[in-house]
Amino acid sequence: MSYAAEHLPGHLMGHSARSFMFTRPTAMAQGLEPGRDYDEELVFLICLLHDLGLSEAGNGEQRFEVDGADMASAFLLDAGVDKERAERVWAGIALHTSDGIATRSSPEAGVAQVGIATDVAGLAREALPEDLIADALAAWPRHDLGYAIAEDIAAQIAETPGKASPINFPGHVATICRPPGQGPTWYDMVAGSEWGDRPPYRRPGAPAAAETPDQLARLFLERFQAGDVDGLIALYEPSGILGRLGDDPATGHEAIRAELRRLIDDKVAIDLSIRSVRETGGLALVSHTATITRRDGAATVVDTTEVTRRQADGRWLYAIDDPFFARLPA
Repeated sequence: MSYAAEHLPGHLMGHSARSFMFTRPTAMAQGLEPGRDYDEELVFLICLLHDLGLSEAGNGEQRFEVDGADMASAFLLDAGVDKERAERVWAGIALHTSDGIATRSSPEAGVAQVGIATDVAGLAREALPEDLIADALAAWPRHDLGYAIAEDIAAQIAETPGKASPINFPGHVATICRPPGQGPTWYDMVAGSEWGDRPPYRRPGAPAAAETPDQLARLFLERFQAGDVDGLIALYEPSGILGRLGDDPATGHEAIRAELRRLIDDKVAIDLSIRSVRETGGLALVSHTATITRRDGAATVVDTTEVTRRQADGRWLYAIDDPFFARLPA
């Protein structure tokens, strides 16, 4: 363990040790026994060395799992470990974040992966005896591992962006460590491929979508005047909010649909004139002057408050659409 302790900070060393402590009970819960179904020494080495890629010495140009696998394999070969066994450790480390693949690589990779995932995310926590959990935490405190390891991964990628892509685990972590909407996604990668693949809303015959925040108002008016409730709902996020005068806002598609249907059935007329758009990082704050005219001709003029958000595929949708927010009591 001295090699791992030499290179890993405390939170990663503790994670590596606890991961191995959790492998035997989680493997038994799957009907697997050491010696009969898997080589426990290899599982120990995979667990102990699996985060070397997050160490200063192991931080290279590849995703951290592969950097760590290379460093571990080199250490084992230098120590005289058989090449075939070192390669099995390499595979177990390289695949330790790959759900559904590690278990097909080897029994050892699968057993280690479950132990590691149990310590990070509680994957098979129900298989752990309470006294084992207590002993593991007493010997190796967590140090807020789930957040600390995300910070480690994101810091490496900030220095070397090529260590991650939108389609792997480090890329996912890097994305969630950025403000929402500012991390690259699968659709960003597709858009940059130069193959010209189109999202559904750009295909022939597809309903128009807002590709800038200010386009939402035009689409809203067109569909409202046409009585197209389905088209209107498509402009809102599934958990979006639509403000109502003198009542709680309508939240979610079902409630928004009912409110818009009521306004259309009541022959309400709406006109919108843009006031301002403030956009940053995939969010936009939009305001219109709205004139809302009832069937009897009575009109209400308000300044709207609209929060819109860019979706992964490039569309903009309403997250909050509240014509009456400025009228709420303080």
